[in-house]
Amino acid sequence: MHFIGVGGIGMSALARILVDRGHPVSGSDPRDTPTSRKLTQLGVRVFQQQTAATIETLLNDGQRPIVVISTAIPASNPELNHAREAELDIWHRSDLLAALIDQQPSIAVAGSHGKTTTSTLITTLLMEVGEDPTAIIGGIVPCLGSNGHAGHGRLLVAEADESDGSLVKFRARLGLITNLELDHTDHYNGLKDLISTMRRFANGCDRVLANRDCPILQEQLQADTWWSVTEANGVDYAALPLQLDGDRCHARFFERGEPVGDFVLPLPGLHNLSNATGALAACRMEGIPFKRLVSGLTALKPPGRRFDWRGTWEGRHIVDDYAHHPSEVKATLAMAQLMVSSGCSPLPTPPQRLLAVFQPHRYSRTQEFLESFASALQNCDSLLLAPVYGAGEEPLNGACSQTLADRIHLLKPDLEVAVADNLDHLTDLVRNRSRREDLVLAMGAGDVNGLWPRLSA
Repeated sequence: MHFIGVGGIGMSALARILVDRGHPVSGSDPRDTPTSRKLTQLGVRVFQQQTAATIETLLNDGQRPIVVISTAIPASNPELNHAREAELDIWHRSDLLAALIDQQPSIAVAGSHGKTTTSTLITTLLMEVGEDPTAIIGGIVPCLGSNGHAGHGRLLVAEADESDGSLVKFRARLGLITNLELDHTDHYNGLKDLISTMRRFANGCDRVLANRDCPILQEQLQADTWWSVTEANGVDYAALPLQLDGDRCHARFFERGEPVGDFVLPLPGLHNLSNATGALAACRMEGIPFKRLVSGLTALKPPGRRFDWRGTWEGRHIVDDYAHHPSEVKATLAMAQLMVSSGCSPLPTPPQRLLAVFQPHRYSRTQEFLESFASALQNCDSLLLAPVYGAGEEPLNGACSQTLADRIHLLKPDLEVAVADNLDHLTDLVRNRSRREDLVLAMGAGDVNGLWPRLSA
C-alpha cells in the first residue's frame, strides 16, 4: 500500500495498522511531523515530495502498490496523476477501512459531534478490560499514544467520518450514532441529504445504537438500541447525572429503566457524559459486565485536541479544542464556564475567567452558520477571533471573522471582541488581553492550535 498524504490523521492510522500486521507500506507527505517520523520508525517508507518521481521510484524498485488517497487529495495532484498513468489500483481510504471492518466484528462510530471522543472511550474501556481491540480513530487515543492500533482481540473500533459520505461503504456489526445535525455543507445539499446518508450507513450495520436525546435521530432514524442522559424510561441504556462538576460527572447507570450502579466519569460536561454512556452501552452490547467496565472508567481521557491543556503561560492556562461547529462551540464553552463557576477543573489551578479564541473553519461553514456561531460564542468573558481557515476553499463574500464579530456585538454589545489579522497578531492579542488565572481556550480545526508554542517560545 502507498498512501498519498500518509501523515493525515485518518491515513496514518491505517498505515500504522497495516505495517504492524506485516504489510509493506510507503507514503508521501511534504510535512515533517511527529506522525510521519513515527511512521518511518515503524518501517513505513515516507517520501517528502508528492510528485511523479515518487511513483517512479516505487516502480523502479519493482513495486506496483495499491495507492490510497483521501478526499483531501485533489485530482490535480501530480503523484496521483502519475499513479493513474502507470495504471496502478487507486483506493479511497474508506475502501481500505471498509475492508478492515469486514475482517472482524466491528464497532463503527458515526455522528456529527463526539465520534472521535466516543470511539476513544470505547477503545480505552476495551483495553482496560483486556479486550485489546484494533482501533482506527481520527485522533490520538491517550491509552495507546496513537490513532491506530493493531490489536490482537476479537473487536475492531473505527471512527466513521460522514464529511464526504464515504461511511455508507462500511458494514459494521454495530453502528453507533452520537447525534446528527447539518454540517459539511461543502458536500451535502442540506439536512435531508445528510439524513439520507446516515440512514444508508445505519442500514448497512447489523445493529444500530443511537442517542435518543438527539431530536433528529429520534425522528429520522430507526435504531435497535437507544441511550440517553436525560431519561431512563423508554431507552435501553441511560446515565442520569447526579452531580456535574468542572472536572468530573457523577452519574447513575440504567439498563432498560432499572438502576445498575453509580459511577464517576473523570471528564466534565453533559456532552462527555453522553459520549461515555454511548461507549458503555456499546461495550455492554458486546457482553462485557458493567462492574468490569466501571473499573476501567478511571482511565478515561479525551483524545488529543479535545480540551487539551497545553501548559500554563504567565499564570494563563492554555487549552486547545477541536470545536468548529456551533453546537461543539456551545458545549465546549459551557463546560469551560462550569470550571470557572464550580472552582473545579482538570487544570493545575481553577480558572477565574474565560477568554475564548475561535478560528472559523471553512468559508462555507462560516456563511451557513453565521448566526449560530454568533449565538454560541457569547458565553465567555472575552473573545478573540482568528481569520477564517479556508481549508482549500475560496473566500465567500461576507463569510469572515469581522462579519461574525459584528453579529456578536449586536447580540451582546458589552462582550469584548477583537479580530486578529493573522496568527502573530492573535498571539499578541492573547498576551495583551488575557489575565493571570484566565482559561485561554483556543477552538478550531485549523492552525489556531499553534497558539501555545507561539506563547511559550
